Amino acid sequence: MNQVFIGIGSNQNHPHFRVQRAFRQINRIHKTRLIKKSSLYETVPLGPKFQPNFINAVVEIETTLSPNNLLKELQLLEKNHNRKKTKRWGPRSLDLDILIYEQVIMDTEKLTIPHPGLEYREFVLIPLYEITSYGYKVPKYGNINKLLKLFFIEESFVYHHDYSNTHQYINWKDIKKSYHH
Repeated sequence: MNQVFIGIGSNQNHPHFRVQRAFRQINRIHKTRLIKKSSLYETVPLGPKFQPNFINAVVEIETTLSPNNLLKELQLLEKNHNRKKTKRWGPRSLDLDILIYEQVIMDTEKLTIPHPGLEYREFVLIPLYEITSYGYKVPKYGNINKLLKLFFIEESFVYHHDYSNTHQYINWKDIKKSYHH
C-alpha cells in the first residue's frame, strides 16, 4: 500500500458538508483506505478575494492505485460535486489535490507530485502537520516543521472546525509557536 496525502477544499454550496462528504467518498475509492483526516480549516482564498472563504482539510490514505489512476478517481469525485474549472484560483464546489504520494517526485502534463505550491501554503501545511508529526519529511522540501517556520504572518487567522461542532479562532502566531517545539 502507498501512503498518500490529499488536500481537500471547497467554498461553494455548503463547503463544510462537501468536505465531510469527500472524506467518506475518498474512503470508498476501490483499492483505497482512509487512514487519518485533519480538522476543517476556514481560510481566505488564495486568488481573487471576491469569493467566499474556503474550507480546507487534508486526509491520509493508503492505496494500491497508481498516481495517475488515483488522479482519475479524484477528478471523478470532483465532477460528481459539479466541479467546473472556470478560472485559476476561482470558486470551487470541491477541489481534491494529490499533495504527496509516497516519496514520489514527478512532473507530467497531467500531474505534479508533490503538489505545486505545497511548501508555502499554510492551508495545506497546517492540516498536514496535524495528521503527521513534528518530524515528517515532505518529499523534495524536507521537514514539515521547518516549512512551517518559514511563515512569518503577523495577523493571519485560521478558523478551526473540530468534529464536536465547536469552533474557535486560532491566531496564526499561536499555531506557529506550537510547531516550534
